[in-house]
Amino acid sequence: MKISPLALLAAFTFSALASAADLTVEKIDDRRPKNVIFVLSDDHRFDAMGFLGKYPWLKTPNMDRLASEGVHFPNAFVTTSLCSPSRASILTGQYMHKHGIVDNNVNIRSGTRLFPEYLQEAGYQTAFVGKWHMGGHGDDPQPGFDHWVSFRGQGHYNPGRGIMLNIDGKRTPQKGYITDELTDHAINWLDETKRDQPFFLYLSHKAVHADFSPAERHKTLYEDVEVETPVTQADTEENYHLKPRWVRDQRNSWHGVDFPYHSTLDVKEYFKNYCRALKGVDESLGRVLQWLDDEGVADDTLVLYMGDNGFLFGEHGLIDKRNAYEESMRVPLLGRCSSLWSPGQTVESVVANIDIGPTVLAAAGVKTPQQMDGASFLDLQSIQAEDSDWRDFLLYEYYWEFNFPQTPTTYALRGEQYKFIQYHGIWDCDELYDLKADPNERDNLIFEPEHKQLVDRLRKRLYKELSSRGAARVPFSEKENHGRGLRIDNGKGGGDFPKPFIRDEPVNRNAS
Repeated sequence: MKISPLALLAAFTFSALASAADLTVEKIDDRRPKNVIFVLSDDHRFDAMGFLGKYPWLKTPNMDRLASEGVHFPNAFVTTSLCSPSRASILTGQYMHKHGIVDNNVNIRSGTRLFPEYLQEAGYQTAFVGKWHMGGHGDDPQPGFDHWVSFRGQGHYNPGRGIMLNIDGKRTPQKGYITDELTDHAINWLDETKRDQPFFLYLSHKAVHADFSPAERHKTLYEDVEVETPVTQADTEENYHLKPRWVRDQRNSWHGVDFPYHSTLDVKEYFKNYCRALKGVDESLGRVLQWLDDEGVADDTLVLYMGDNGFLFGEHGLIDKRNAYEESMRVPLLGRCSSLWSPGQTVESVVANIDIGPTVLAAAGVKTPQQMDGASFLDLQSIQAEDSDWRDFLLYEYYWEFNFPQTPTTYALRGEQYKFIQYHGIWDCDELYDLKADPNERDNLIFEPEHKQLVDRLRKRLYKELSSRGAARVPFSEKENHGRGLRIDNGKGGGDFPKPFIRDEPVNRNAS
């Protein structure tokens, strides 16, 4: 009997199946349920918001408003920097090794519990509008949602022949620019919600996923802007001192600046289009906030805005995501609910996509289900750091993919000061960064004698985290082709090994 690769993958799942969880709703005493709107964008990196000042020319007035009227979480991360695994972690509250969506091709297991199902049990009206993209290219309605608007795979920015939306199981032609049209559907559903029943809206944008295509009205935005080159992009010994060899090698690849997407792409112009497409997302957020104001329900509605993963635009000579560098795994996270949070606050604690489900459920007055790995950050604002038992390190994981062989299997622990990165299955060095002293991750401390005890401690901590969770195995899905593994003739050759790996003279094993 032939066993499919996906069946084998399921057989190697490391934890109890999420489908084993029931839908018992445990209430939180004395918490009145809030309305919740969760807005998710695609590939939005953590520093691409106007109020942060990283790009003085970037205008995101509605994100800025959300930050000033609510809470900014500057240390927000995804536990896997890849679309489908990250989205699955948001919806299940689980790490990738538990929910089993290890890449963009694996289907979600039947019976997997998604946090909106608990909201339905608690009496919520629920809707999903936008990009689903978990497992292949399906767009069928999923459990937990009373109303459904989605599309196959990555979807399309602009309408065209055969480009369809799935609206409650019925396919309908896409009519306009996707960010605007999804927002139209979201507002229309909000207009129809009952006022005597709490609601939950999950608005999941296609933007700003590559290839970045802005709305017609934004195509000349930022035309005269000069985009600065990241300090870590230059192919210099300083930038690659003690960097793993695979990083320098990746410059000449699908995900590198020397051969981006196997093309002559101008990465700086590419970033401008990214920011232009982001303008549409910001306008969408503004429309949602305006609806809440117009309906008089803003004070009792928790609004969360987040990116599903980050994106590199030349940092370390790389583009795209997947790796454990800040620009890849760190994401924007903003929240507002005046009856829960004081305005204009910053919460420095390390939070993650696995915490979204528990946080939304907490706002609904529902305790976190036992199978979830995340925790609610709803009360972090009011807890002093020294009194908190909140996590000190977050686990990050990415499994090597056949179709994108440039990035190795990666595990990391990310704390408020240090990040430890360990690779699996390659002949290379690990990494340790002091993020407070070195936010650009240029100075790898892994070989420094004064950090040896810290490295040893974090290495043990990482293994303990993985082994205790049943995650000390590497799954993979079916290899369908050669993958995007090409290199260009005039690009960078193989990287040099870091000096601590080099010996000037071999050891004489025959010596007495």
